[in-house]
Amino acid sequence: MAAGFVDTARISVRAGKGGNGAVAFHREKYVAAGGPDGGDGGAGGDIVLQADDNMSTLMDFRYKRKYVAENGADGEGSRRNGKGGKALVIRVPRGTLVRDAETNEIIRDMSDGEPFVLCKGGRGGWGNAHFATPTRQVPRFAKAGLEGEEHDVVLELKLLADVGLIGFPNVGKSTLLSVVSKAQPKIANYHFTTLFPNLGVVYVNEESSFVMADIPGIIEGASEGAGLGHDFLRHVDRCRLLVHVVDVSGSEGRDPVADFDAINAELAQWSPELAARPQIVVANKTDIMEDDALLDALRAHVKPLGFPIFPLSAASHTGTRELVQSIAAKLATLPPVAVYEATYVPRPPVIDADEPLDVETEDGVWYVSGKWLERLMANVNFSDYESRMFFDKTLRENGVFRLLEERGIKDGDTVDLYGLQFEYQR
Repeated sequence: MAAGFVDTARISVRAGKGGNGAVAFHREKYVAAGGPDGGDGGAGGDIVLQADDNMSTLMDFRYKRKYVAENGADGEGSRRNGKGGKALVIRVPRGTLVRDAETNEIIRDMSDGEPFVLCKGGRGGWGNAHFATPTRQVPRFAKAGLEGEEHDVVLELKLLADVGLIGFPNVGKSTLLSVVSKAQPKIANYHFTTLFPNLGVVYVNEESSFVMADIPGIIEGASEGAGLGHDFLRHVDRCRLLVHVVDVSGSEGRDPVADFDAINAELAQWSPELAARPQIVVANKTDIMEDDALLDALRAHVKPLGFPIFPLSAASHTGTRELVQSIAAKLATLPPVAVYEATYVPRPPVIDADEPLDVETEDGVWYVSGKWLERLMANVNFSDYESRMFFDKTLRENGVFRLLEERGIKDGDTVDLYGLQFEYQR
């Protein structure tokens, strides 16, 4: 990996814990203990991912690997609820894939501008004001807030570009990008000048433009980790069209046909789908070409493959306008930039139900609490049917309903699990 560019990073994130409910009583003459007025705890802060067009690498995650959102504040007396924890917004470059660190499944493709809640903050606990009933006027208990969700994820940057410039180092890709767009890549006459991908917007006319990426030079063996290619081949994955730049000048003694075949072989080894992507071949450095036979041989080689070829000189700007127009015309016939579908399926939490549960009943409401139940509820998405079924199965398998029946619960009674209430039915 080149210093200064990071395109994968593993981080740990944890949403904030919900604040605890308060046990408090207001002072009022002739009212037992003043009456309960403990407020609820605030919800913990979420972990939110946001695509940022001003970021081009994952460098920010090289040294900071743990991210924790703010906890919710505890409730207070006078029915004052605790303040919710502030969401922690983590900004990533547009085009970043978020993967589960354990399974490598895709959780989210950060290609659009919509924020994504990666981890939900824990719910705040109820204050004792919630638990007052006609027969229990002085509840001296409240509920603790729930833990926030946590996740280990791998961030993987895949550039969002319409066109990817590919080819051996020092064939003129950076120069071409600088000529046809407003990008300003570093350009010098030595190999591996480009140590990280450069993006440029190419304006065709008032109604048409496209994004071009200069992918660092690929060499033979790149798909197996040689040179810089292995680190950057992933950035070609989204490109709708590949522009294959080949040096036909002969100034370095290279064979254009051999170079063309070697790069395509690397692409095929990395991804057959990528190798099948449409290509336009650019025969560059014609202004210093020593032998026309090199250009003729390359043209004869790529023509049977169906690839159009454009002889030009990026350095002298010769032929670049025709290339841009041909690229725009080809893009108009191709599907939009690929967006990866989420494949991640949340795993059920591992619950140790050895710890005993606390059960209290009042006026037909059964309050059940306990550490393992608290952890279970913090990991269940109650808006998802399968999660709710898993929750019900876990309660049954760990004897929660049996315990309630032994205590005398009846059909129609209300069960309260940390503020989640439902009617009990055998």
